[in-house]
Amino acid sequence: MLTLWRPFHQLTRFNREFDRVFRREAGNGELAQWAPAVDIEETDNGFELRADLPGVEEKDVEVTVHEGVLVLSGKREEVKEEKSEHGIYRERSFGSFFRRFRLGPHVDPEKIEASFKNGVLTVLLPKKEEAKPRQITVSTN
Repeated sequence: MLTLWRPFHQLTRFNREFDRVFRREAGNGELAQWAPAVDIEETDNGFELRADLPGVEEKDVEVTVHEGVLVLSGKREEVKEEKSEHGIYRERSFGSFFRRFRLGPHVDPEKIEASFKNGVLTVLLPKKEEAKPRQITVSTN
């Protein structure tokens, strides 16, 4: 029997549940108000992390690496609305966000790149050369 191996599935589920129950600290003592959804994909050359940040401007996003930990943080500004006499119903979260990811020993932290387009943050985490798969030539001796 074959089983689909999803190495990040349990970690992602745990992170979402933790964020939902405890709400992460934003790093400056205040509580993060929301946590962006993240996809992580492994390729031969590294890992690609994509975070959905709808309503966030590029200037409000920060990506840092320190002591083997990748940190995504920023904020989404609340749109000021006039409240009617009947009230207002909101499901969208505003405020700061904060996500942390421990980098494995195969990631080269000096070569990490990030880009932001159409509300999606993409972080490229290249593997160190020694961690990349290489083709071995089979001889016919």
